[in-house]
Order: sequence, then structure tokens, then C-alpha cells
Amino acid sequence: MKLGKHIFGVGAMTGISRIFGFVRDMLIARVLGAGKLSDIFLAAFKLPNLFRDLLGEGALSAIFIPMYTDSKKDENFARNVFSWLMVGLLGIVILFEIFMPLVVCVLAPGFDEIAGKMEMTVLIARIMFVYVIFICGAAFLSAILNAFSRFLLAAFMPVLLNIMLIAALLIAMFFGSENVLYLMAGTVVLSGIIQFLILWSRIRKNHFGLRLIVPRWTPKIKSLFKRMGVSIVGTGFYQITMIVGTLVASFQSGAVSWLYYSDRIVQLPFAMIGLAVGTVLMSSISNALADNNMRSVYIQQNSSLRRSMMLILPCVVGLMILAEPIIKNLFEYGAWTPESTTAVARAIMIQVLVLPAMMVSQIYSKTLYASQDVKTPVKTSMISLGVAAGLYLGLFPLFGYLAVPIGIVVSGYLKNYLLGCACRKRGLINHDRHTFRTVVAFGVWAIILGIGLAALPITNIFALAGAIAGYAILYLPVAFVIDRKL
Repeated sequence: MKLGKHIFGVGAMTGISRIFGFVRDMLIARVLGAGKLSDIFLAAFKLPNLFRDLLGEGALSAIFIPMYTDSKKDENFARNVFSWLMVGLLGIVILFEIFMPLVVCVLAPGFDEIAGKMEMTVLIARIMFVYVIFICGAAFLSAILNAFSRFLLAAFMPVLLNIMLIAALLIAMFFGSENVLYLMAGTVVLSGIIQFLILWSRIRKNHFGLRLIVPRWTPKIKSLFKRMGVSIVGTGFYQITMIVGTLVASFQSGAVSWLYYSDRIVQLPFAMIGLAVGTVLMSSISNALADNNMRSVYIQQNSSLRRSMMLILPCVVGLMILAEPIIKNLFEYGAWTPESTTAVARAIMIQVLVLPAMMVSQIYSKTLYASQDVKTPVKTSMISLGVAAGLYLGLFPLFGYLAVPIGIVVSGYLKNYLLGCACRKRGLINHDRHTFRTVVAFGVWAIILGIGLAALPITNIFALAGAIAGYAILYLPVAFVIDRKL
């Protein structure tokens, strides 16, 4: 497998998706502002995304791909898993449609303090939750394609959601739709259907015999569900921690939206680099471990770590310095206020510090999952995220909504430390001196350029774009030399 080529391809597609995502968020900020309407949409949208991560891109993919690789890509195994997934998703959607008022009350109890906010959130959440069936199904189809080293189409799929939401927001903005939340909720569901159908069509076109069958309880399915159960605890613990963060933030007006936008900015470089690395490594390391080729595993890990840190460290420095100009120039229009700009920028400047830890943890966790060690990532997640939830609750009276990014940073480094210890203990990781020297050099070079970046006057979006482009132009050539020569 051409690791660098696939990482670049997935990263590029993810970058395109995030660019459209920022356009979408700019329109959300313009049309909905950072108050009641945006809080309703973002809180309701969190629920289907939670299950997408939990059952689609989280536990199922992490367990399925190594087992599927071990089974020599057995079509009968894939059909059985797919059928069990669809049955389970249907049951989950029915239950949540019935108990949605209780779910929303737990998710955002502070919404009840504003008349009509809780009721509207329940209604919009019920509409959007149908999205779970299609997006989790699409995530499983993506895992099939990834196992065959076909990454690009699956990585491109989120672009469709963003394009369709952009269209819905433009309709609301130019034609004055009074039912913008209903329009957006329906658009989310429709995008899930389209993503599922496109991926299904690609798989059928490649003559892969995936179809729904009567689910059968086999030893492999029993093993998969057992591992999934353990993994869901860890993934679910992460989602519960996110819910705790939303719950805490819901008691401060606008905080749910502030944290959403700050997280979107911070997650952009991680999605383009870290998630791309993780997606490709899951498949490539699974194959290397199946062949008992540890030398290949170490080479892939060190190469991925150097290249990912080469790109992520300047992002950390840049976002620390440019947080407020970025938010001001991207979002401060229409209903968005300067106070919201300052609030989001402060959250970014704290949360961005977790990016290096997230990047390294991605390599550690994918290595453990590829070795079919499910319990270790779960244990580390439970410990680190338990610390995060405690910090959210304990620090909120002192720092308000900033307690959430503080908790994210502390728990991120704790998780990275625990995962690293586990990998080293089992001999699954071996960082060479070249990797250590280059990472340190990347950080020093990024900071030196960052000092110059801080001195630049940035008064408009063109100056912002020029500053970012100049920073990249100066940083990257030297960084490539560092990677080759040290």
C-alpha cells in the first residue's frame, strides 16, 4: 500500500469537506446567529452524529476491519454484519423517536429556561434522527471500501451533506423561509439517503455481493459483538463526556454555539491530517500484523508520525495567534456579535493545545485496534474522559464554558500517555531517534515563524489569507529539509 498517497488523498477530500463545512457554518452564523435557533439545531444535530460515531465510524469500523481482514474479506461475514447492523439501527431509531423528550431533557436541561426552546429541539431532533439509519449504513459501506484500500469516495461523502445544507441555508436567506429549522432537518435526512445510495452503488458496481439477509448468530458474529460491546463502552464514554460538556454549556446562553464553532476550527487540521492517518493506518497495519511483519508496522508508524507532526505543529501555533482574526473574518456577519467572536477565540486558544496529543493518540489507538486489542483503548478512554467530565463540572463555576476546552486538553494528554505506555509494553511501537529529532525541530521552526506572524496587522479576510499562505510558504520547504536531513 502506498501509505503517503492514500493519506494525502483522504486528507485532501477531508479538507474539501471541511472547507464546505466552514461555508455552511458561516451561513448558519449569518442566518441563525449564536443564540436560540443555532442552539436548537446544533443540539439536535448532535444526536445523530453521536450514533454515527458510536455505531458507524467508531466501534463497528474499528472492530470490523481487522476481523474482516483476518477472514480474508469473507463476503458472507460482511453480509451478516450488515444485516445485524440494519436491524439494530431500526430498533434504536424507534426507541429514540418515542423517548426523544427525555433524551433532549438530559442532553440540554438548560433549554427549558427559555419558552419553546425545549419543545422545538425535541421536534427537530425527531426529524433528524432518521438520518442515523442511513449514515451508519453508509459508514459500514465505507469500511468495506477502506478494507480494499479504496478510500477516496468514502472520504468525499461528507461533502454532500455540507453542500446540501448550504443550499438549504441559501434558500432560507434569499427566500425568507420561516421554517429554516425544518428545512435543515429534512436536508440532513435526505443527504444521508443519498450518501448511502452512492456507496451502495459503488460496491455493487465492483461486483461485491453485499446484501441484506436473515441475520445469523455465528461464532464470528458473537466475537464481533463481544468486542463491539467493549469498544462501545469506550466510544460511548467519549460521547457521554461530550454530552456532559453540552449539558454544562447549556446553562450559559450562547455557550453551546461558541463551543461548537471553536471545536469546528480546532478539528479542521486534525480531520485533514489525523483522521486521514488513522483511516489509512487501520487497514495497512492490520495487513502488516496479519503477516507478522513488525518492521513494516514500525516504519509506517514513524513515517506517519513525522509527517503528521510536521503539519500539525504549525497549525497549533497559527491558531493560537490567529484565533480572533479567523473568527472575526469568517463569522462576524449578520446576527453574529463581537462578543461571540471573543468567546469562540478564547476557547480555540485553549483547545488547540490538544492537537499534538490527539495526533499521536490516533496512531497508538489504531495500532491497538489493528492488533485486535479492544480493551486497552477502552480503559484509557474511560480514565481520561472521566477526568475530562470531572473538570467540566468542577471548573465551570470558575471559568464558565472555558471549563470544557480545559478538560479536553488535560484528558487528551492523559489518554496519549496511557495509550503510549500500553503500546510500548506490548512492543507495538518503536519511535526512532530520527523521528524525535525532527518533531522537536518542527516545533521550534513553527514557533520562530509564529513570532513573526503575531506582529502582522490583519484587518480583513484578504490579509488573513495572505498571512496564512505566507506562513505555509516559509514553513513547509524548511520542514521538508528538516525531515530529510536530521
